[in-house]
Amino acid sequence: MFFVARNRNTTGQGNERRSIYQKFRDVDLLDKKKTVTALKPGEDRAIFLGLGMILSSVMMYFVLGITTLRSYAESVWTEEGVCVVLNSTVTADMNCSYNCGSECWRASKYPCLQVYVSVNNTGRVRRLSHNEESQDTSSKCVYVPRCRKDRVAMHVIVMNISEHLKVNQQVPCYYDPREQQETVLLTRLYDHRVVIHSLLWPSCMLTGGALVIVMVKLTQYLSRLCEEIGKIKR
Repeated sequence: MFFVARNRNTTGQGNERRSIYQKFRDVDLLDKKKTVTALKPGEDRAIFLGLGMILSSVMMYFVLGITTLRSYAESVWTEEGVCVVLNSTVTADMNCSYNCGSECWRASKYPCLQVYVSVNNTGRVRRLSHNEESQDTSSKCVYVPRCRKDRVAMHVIVMNISEHLKVNQQVPCYYDPREQQETVLLTRLYDHRVVIHSLLWPSCMLTGGALVIVMVKLTQYLSRLCEEIGKIKR
């Protein structure tokens, strides 16, 4: 009887230990499930954030491709040189129109400044223009101010440019190396610096989105690896 009672006590203690171990194991598994459940939505949101950043950068690349990059690639004034001012003259007043309200346009005038330069002291005489936009608006005038009601203000702007070119006889300029254009540009709307600066932000966004996705995938891989190592130890 003594041995039977002892056996029962030993069996009861063993069952009690197993039940306690099972409780701890169940609590551990429950905590892991809670952690996985908590991490899963956060990982999904991070991946969606990374994909959104990548998609936004692709759209920005597309917009830049049809605007800035296209204008940069189609420009023929690609070579930079030094232009010597030969003649700077205000020839006539040019007509322009400005917006005075809803469906209201009024006429105004600005002085047309014509400047002729010699490119790189080679004897090639070309007409100077401010940039591509001025060249498209008026092929005769070096600068086309924004049309406004105040003609005196536009006259002052043009005269300041004229005085600047009289003081600085040598100015950097851009010309067509194939010599098919009769004008040279003082500045370019889209040079390589503008292009690099425009591509910087979408490139940073693309890199950031890719890094977010890579970090999430790396975290998931390390989590599975730790789980497999834990199973092997058990």
